[in-house]
Amino acid sequence: MNNGEGHIIYMLGIGGIGMSALARYYHSQGYTVAGYDRTPSPLTRQLEDEGMAIHYEDNPNLLPALIDMVVYTPAVPKELKEFETLRQNNIKILKRSEALGLVSEQHFTLAIAGTHGKTTTTAMVAHILHACGKDTTAFIGGIANNFNSNLLLGKGKDSIMVVEADEFDRSFLHLRPEVSIINSIDADHLDIYGDRKHIVASFNDFAHLTHDLVIVKEGLDVAVDNSVRFGFGEACDYRAEVVKSDKGITDFVIHGEGQKTEVRLPMAGNHNVLNATAAFIAARQTGLSPETIAKVLSTFKGVKRRFDIRVNNEKHCYIDDYAHHPEEIRSCLTAVRGAFPEKRITLVFQPHLFSRTRDFMDEFAAVLAMADELILLDIYPAREKPIEGITSAALLNKVQMTDKKICAKSELIGLIDSEKPELLITMGAGDIDRFVEPLEEMIKTW
Repeated sequence: MNNGEGHIIYMLGIGGIGMSALARYYHSQGYTVAGYDRTPSPLTRQLEDEGMAIHYEDNPNLLPALIDMVVYTPAVPKELKEFETLRQNNIKILKRSEALGLVSEQHFTLAIAGTHGKTTTTAMVAHILHACGKDTTAFIGGIANNFNSNLLLGKGKDSIMVVEADEFDRSFLHLRPEVSIINSIDADHLDIYGDRKHIVASFNDFAHLTHDLVIVKEGLDVAVDNSVRFGFGEACDYRAEVVKSDKGITDFVIHGEGQKTEVRLPMAGNHNVLNATAAFIAARQTGLSPETIAKVLSTFKGVKRRFDIRVNNEKHCYIDDYAHHPEEIRSCLTAVRGAFPEKRITLVFQPHLFSRTRDFMDEFAAVLAMADELILLDIYPAREKPIEGITSAALLNKVQMTDKKICAKSELIGLIDSEKPELLITMGAGDIDRFVEPLEEMIKTW
């Protein structure tokens, strides 16, 4: 399909963060976009407001006529009735990653990969290029606050494409970027990969698909000739040095290319310093000067649900974060301790996936104990069926702390209102995001 007029693209799981960005892109190109999702959400309501027809019942009778192409997310169950009907009708069916790969082939592409940190880094790169006047199209795995969207639309095929490269289901192997970032490789998605060795191999495959430059964090087992290293170590090609961190603002220096570049980042945490350093290197590949990039980084507003400070007044602080892997939780809680050392942390955590909870039970237990109080919600199943013995109660039992409890979702708002915690964090990749706005509004009234 060369242009969108008269064509229908049908999207299974259209409300997902990556799927909704792709839906918006197709819609902007003139395609008629329709889709299915399991439940309504703020994102699906926005898509409907933008003119896309969405339904929430798995019913083949609701499929539009004359579908030209189907795009699906691997999070959609294969036994979905609509999926089965579409497969039988000889319609072109692509995974989201395949569709994104086809779109990116038309652009100079910067791809950001990593088991965590990629959404923030993608948003940083997109913000730098856009703010500096570069024609930019960006697919972001979260809502970037600078754009209030997960999609930044460029003017055409000559725009630079910035894309989050997802390792789940080896999706990123459908990309052929000019420049890529790899900022973390931790054991995750073991239901897909089996073990860490196979994850590392997949990231190396992704690195070899990159044409020009691979930007790799120090210590990662990625071996390609066309790479540079970044980190805090002296041997790095681009070395970050933190000068000062106070109240959510971090001043640091990037040593690289024979010069020093001073950066003021309105974010806390060493992990965000590294994200910014990687974004800096990627932006340099588009011809922007170090000074220009540094200036624009100081105006980065972050990403919703990534160390997202929703309330911060004299009495109370509320932070929301997407962390759902032990290392992400550690990074977040370490950054919170650094930014608010005197405050007592109450953490509400919703585990994501039975398999991930099983595979990292001990690691979760260790990092969750970094909080002062822990409130656990039930495991969010997403695409999975329950696993016997893998429950939030089993996880809670392993956490070595005194102030801990399980809470039903229906009782969470009331519990928080009764406790009125000094510093509250909600954390997880499931539907815990539905509580963010109600909690924010309530906390502002305390």
